[in-house]
Amino acid sequence: MPPEMIDTLTQFGAAGLMGVLWLWERLLSRQRERQLSEAHDRLIQHRQDVKVLVKLVRQNTQAIEQFSQTQSQFNQLLDKVHHAINSRAA
Repeated sequence: MPPEMIDTLTQFGAAGLMGVLWLWERLLSRQRERQLSEAHDRLIQHRQDVKVLVKLVRQNTQAIEQFSQTQSQFNQLLDKVHHAINSRAA
């Protein structure tokens, strides 16, 4: 609030002081409302980021599980080949 406006309003005594306080409160209220809106926007963005992160973690977990199953199957196949070679050699 410009100092000239404060000087003008305080010339009116208590009513002017109340006017200054009311204008000051309104200014601070608008400023706080803007801060809350910005914080809300950031929270929404973070929420979307977390959703993407969770999706990626799930996909990575599935890939690791599939890789583990493939490795187990490959080990079983190698064991069968090993036994088959050993049984022919004996």
